[in-house]
Formats: sequence, C-alpha cells, structure tokens
Amino acid sequence: MQLIGMLDSPYVRRVALVLRVAGVGFEHRSISVFRQMPAFQAINPVIKAPTLVTDAGTVLMDSTLILGALPRLVPAAKVAQLWPQQGAAYEQALRCEALALAAMEKSVQQVYETQLRPPEHQHAPWLTRVREQMLTAYDLLEAEWAERDTAPSEASIDQPAITAAVAWSFTQDLLPGAIDTARCPRLAALAAHAEQLPLFQSLPMH
Repeated sequence: MQLIGMLDSPYVRRVALVLRVAGVGFEHRSISVFRQMPAFQAINPVIKAPTLVTDAGTVLMDSTLILGALPRLVPAAKVAQLWPQQGAAYEQALRCEALALAAMEKSVQQVYETQLRPPEHQHAPWLTRVREQMLTAYDLLEAEWAERDTAPSEASIDQPAITAAVAWSFTQDLLPGAIDTARCPRLAALAAHAEQLPLFQSLPMH
C-alpha cells in the first residue's frame, strides 16, 4: 500500500497519522502535486493529494474517503480507538471531526489565495469571508473540546484529535498570526502535546 503526497499537506498528514495509529502498513511517497506534477499524474491522473494506492492497485483519493475505508482494512479493536462506539459520544466526535476539517479547509484556501495567487488577483471580500469561517470553526471546536482530553497518549488518541491537532499546527505554521493561541487554549494545548508524541514526530510537517 502506498500513500502519495507531501506531509506539508494537512490532508496527507492526517491520513498518514491515522493509518499509523490503525496499524496499517504503508509506504509513504513524498511527491508534490506542484513541483513533481508529472510524477504524481502518472500515479493519479486527477493529481489529488492524498492518493492511496491499495495492495490491489486501486487508486483512491480524498482523505475522508480513504479513512472511511479503514473498517475494512484494520481489526475492530483499532477502529474502536479511532472512534467512540456509543451514540452520543460518536456524534460528538463526528462534530469535532467536521469542525476540524472545516478549519483545515478554510486555512488551506487562505494559503492558496495569499501565497499562490498574484496579489492583483486576490479577492479581499472572499478572503475575509474564508478567514471568518476558519475562526468560527476553531471557536466552535474549542468549545467542543471542553469535555475532551488535551493530552492523549498514542494509545488513546482518536481520529478527531489527530485531525484537530494537524489542522491547528498547519494554521499556525502557514498562517502565523491568523489566530492567537489564547483564543483557543485547549486546541493549542492539544496540538503542542500531539506534536511531541513520537507518532507525530515520525511524520513531521516539514
């Protein structure tokens, strides 16, 4: 099994970390969709990261869909660590995952707009809206984290915590000053703790 994409993409890093927690063996191939486009295109003509090539040779894409296949790939015990099994806890975890993905998406959109698009073509009203969406997502996620652990171990960290930590680290790294850590102290603590775990250090953003 091969995971294609750069770890500076929060979507690629999210998948890599969750696969590692789930005990799925994979080869990570660090190929850029920008600098190595022909090589990526040869694997996935859509040129979308992350791309997962299964042992059967099937090419999958989209981080959420890739991770949605995990119940068919790993023992039930591993899936139980990644997601709560009870109704209310499962729904709350889904909400955290959705908010973290929203914050991640709006962060990535800002990076593309401010760092890839020429200044004369940047659309200020749209950028303002995207920033507000990111801030709202983080504010709501911070509130949800009031009942959740900000210092999980590698044996207890679940998928929403991985996604939230990856999203926060990406925003802080690529959009410095976009959101103050004092605004979301629980998320800041979660990400700071997660980045010190051997799991996260084995799959660094840079």
